[in-house]
Amino acid sequence: SLMMKRARIGILATAVLAVATMAFAQADFSGSWAPDVDPAAAPAGGGGGGRGGGMFNAPMTVKQTKDTLTIERTVGENKIVQTFKLDGTESTNSQMGRGGNTMEIKSVAKWDGQKLVITSKQPGQDGAIVENTQTWSVAGGVLTIDRTGGRGPSSTKYKKTT
Repeated sequence: SLMMKRARIGILATAVLAVATMAFAQADFSGSWAPDVDPAAAPAGGGGGGRGGGMFNAPMTVKQTKDTLTIERTVGENKIVQTFKLDGTESTNSQMGRGGNTMEIKSVAKWDGQKLVITSKQPGQDGAIVENTQTWSVAGGVLTIDRTGGRGPSSTKYKKTT
């Protein structure tokens, strides 16, 4: 029937549009971001969270191209730059570890719809490999980074400053 034929064409057009949209409309995390930290929720004495939490509580500048995501943060005197390839291949970033030793962190970034999932492996204190995951998502001008691994699940929200 004519009605069925029209319905089929409509469904087909919708499916083609959905595939085309998925291929191009990846979230863009570019910009300067400041952590949206509730002062009342901050630990007293400033000693909480250790160095891992400190990095995520620092403002950051994110540059994103089709191929890479580059994150720059300044923590204390140190400028930390991390670059992740967005094609699913492994990226290696160095980070200052305990005692001033540099450690290599190997990461793979993959798109999951509008979210970017970065899975990283680094040597732990006992030499065993520690895996953690960051899931980046942006909605309504707020960037959320959800983390698992390390000290357990945590989440930081950032507001765009530029």
